Amino acid sequence: MYDLKAKNNKKCCVIGLGYIGLPTAAILAANGYEVIGVDTNELIVSSINNGKSKIIEKDLKALVNNVIKNGNFRATNIPSSADIYIICVPTPIELKLSKNNKPIPNIDYVLNAARSIAKVVRPGNVIIIESTCPVGTTEKVASLIETDSKILAKDLLFAYCPERVLPGSILKELTKNDRIVGGMSQKSSNACKKIYSSFCNGNIHITDSRTAELTKLVENSYRDINLAFANEISMISAKFKINVRELIKLTNNHPRVNILQPGCGVGGHCIAIDPWFIASALPNDSQLIQTAREINKSKEIWVRDKIIDRVNEIETDLNKVIKIACLGITFKPDVDDLRESPALNIVKSLLKKKYDVIVCEPNIKSHEGLEIYPLEEAIKKADLIIFLVSHSNFIGIDTSNLTYLDFCGITS
Repeated sequence: MYDLKAKNNKKCCVIGLGYIGLPTAAILAANGYEVIGVDTNELIVSSINNGKSKIIEKDLKALVNNVIKNGNFRATNIPSSADIYIICVPTPIELKLSKNNKPIPNIDYVLNAARSIAKVVRPGNVIIIESTCPVGTTEKVASLIETDSKILAKDLLFAYCPERVLPGSILKELTKNDRIVGGMSQKSSNACKKIYSSFCNGNIHITDSRTAELTKLVENSYRDINLAFANEISMISAKFKINVRELIKLTNNHPRVNILQPGCGVGGHCIAIDPWFIASALPNDSQLIQTAREINKSKEIWVRDKIIDRVNEIETDLNKVIKIACLGITFKPDVDDLRESPALNIVKSLLKKKYDVIVCEPNIKSHEGLEIYPLEEAIKKADLIIFLVSHSNFIGIDTSNLTYLDFCGITS
């Protein structure tokens, strides 16, 4: 039982040991909690118990190793009795579930996690969902656990507390960013605020679970819309033969304008996914959100077509089939995260059309179907260089004797 007045009730079970669950579990363990990490993937469990992390994230490997060694953290594939349960499992979107041909969220992993918790939960336990979810999911989880455990929902402390971190800085942001706590009761909110305050130096904002759920979706939909504007402006600028980077720099001199930088699309498991959680629930009331998604997705096709046009020009001039080197396939710079990566989609699309493509990706050793080369070798082998992701490794490349296209602004 989690007692708000107690000082030492600190046993926590984190369900899902991916990009959010593992850092969260490690930070809790580093702050004195006895943490049980749960994942269905035996390889992940084994790797963590050996003090290793396959996720490339600053300081995470060392932190995991330390908390495993000091005994505060262990991984397993089955939840056990605890005071606090935190659900950090994926919530993918799927087209096959849709009735209107729009992607809809699949919360099966969340519901399965809830079922596993119901087998060991006790009255007074805190149950927190951090996974991105449709509005109403916390209530659905509470109902499911009440049914399966035979413990009344009012005797458990349910809350939705969305993560809001940037890959590459996850440990820092978990401890520094403000957090939103959406309890199903004031007692739930207070309990969760105490938990997050024990390791988070940001402000803890209390609301209800439904508002907290929608807040996460709105945050990323807002960012997606702003990126869609930048990406659309980049396509417009190209038709006018105007340098979009210079255009944005000049436009942003206006005191109330702050246009983001365009890229080859929008990726990651938040910005590229979360808008559909709103749009699938209210398709007729989310036209702007859906249009932004369509623009950002279309940017991938636009980039691919620009590459093909340039390839055709060069092949005509050289009278031979050329080799293309695509630099970067992750969804953003300096991470190993490929989820919803527009750069990876572009590379796969070119390969599907039988173009001769090699890849340089400094954060990944291998990927099925791709030839990955070190930077110098990729540049040496290629007739055309494509900058897709602005990894720090690519900064300062001498392009004076290269034929290239830059879709990420790294040569500007």
